[in-house]
Amino acid sequence: MDAFYASVEQRDHPELRGKPIAVGHAEQRGVVAAASYEARKFGVRSAMSSQKAKRLCPELIFVSGRMDVYKEVSARIHEIFHAYTDLIEPLSLDEAFLDVTQNKPGISLAVDIAKEIKQRIRTELHLIASAGISYNKFLAKVASDYRKPDGLCTIHPDQALEFIAKLPIESFWGIGPVTAQKMHALGIHKGSDLQQCTLEMLTRLFGKAGYLYYDFARGIDLRPVESTRIRKSVGCEHTLEKDVHQSSSVIIELYHVATELVGRLKRSEFTGTTLTLKIKFYDFKQITRSITQEKDLMNMDDILPLAKRLLKEVDYSLRPIRLIGLSVSNPKEEKEEGHHNWKQLELDFEPPIMSF
Repeated sequence: MDAFYASVEQRDHPELRGKPIAVGHAEQRGVVAAASYEARKFGVRSAMSSQKAKRLCPELIFVSGRMDVYKEVSARIHEIFHAYTDLIEPLSLDEAFLDVTQNKPGISLAVDIAKEIKQRIRTELHLIASAGISYNKFLAKVASDYRKPDGLCTIHPDQALEFIAKLPIESFWGIGPVTAQKMHALGIHKGSDLQQCTLEMLTRLFGKAGYLYYDFARGIDLRPVESTRIRKSVGCEHTLEKDVHQSSSVIIELYHVATELVGRLKRSEFTGTTLTLKIKFYDFKQITRSITQEKDLMNMDDILPLAKRLLKEVDYSLRPIRLIGLSVSNPKEEKEEGHHNWKQLELDFEPPIMSF
């Protein structure tokens, strides 16, 4: 979906249409959750501080989020998806993969299904969606972002390598700003540069992610569309009322975050063996630290001592902390399931995987 939260607000409040709006809070320590395309023209982006957003766009209008409404709209979008296929893998409230190789209406071309879904979302929900179509998830995801807003892009197998060669490295799925900066330092600026890298080089420099980058550069993505997604982590984070650097204050805030995390773990009946600490500093730079134990992490006696141990690895004496987060991941069940072997299919028909 295109600027989902902001678009829902503009749909429901006609006076906001055509104006730069941000879903979030305008106060000193507020953060932008979503920005309309009118606001994006000024450089306003999600996860940006509200103060910076207002400096970039003085006319920016802040709107409080309505998560219950967004969830309801998302459910209606999925009802439309299910009219075509039940092989749907949600990525978030406003994004999903659809495998339409075998589709309910029996439509032969995936692009025609995408057109129908886009039109139904426009007609029934008065919202705009972009769709990407290709033979695997990586390329479908790239295609869905390629011509936003209101985009429709198909990447055929015969065109994939040429398309990837021209793709900026920042547009690769899974490559964020830090990794992109590292790649730039290595002379890797677009897909054609990545295609020249050996597997040995990429795994040496980027670890396990190197395998993904090597395959993506060659148009390979063996992951199937999984309609049932297993929860892999539970976490929470607190943006502090003011930046803190005193050890006693940080420990108190860490305790509050750990308390909320334990509550979420109990409510979701989730356990894992890895605890991750996230720290965002006053300048919005952030770091994470993780530790893995043999036993499940589920209560305060398990989590708080580990969180304190991780915190000791962070030097915040001269860099006040703005945000503290904790999450538990790596459930034992996932390890015990082992790995499945998936086969890349050779397709001689219209690509079947779509990303919205």
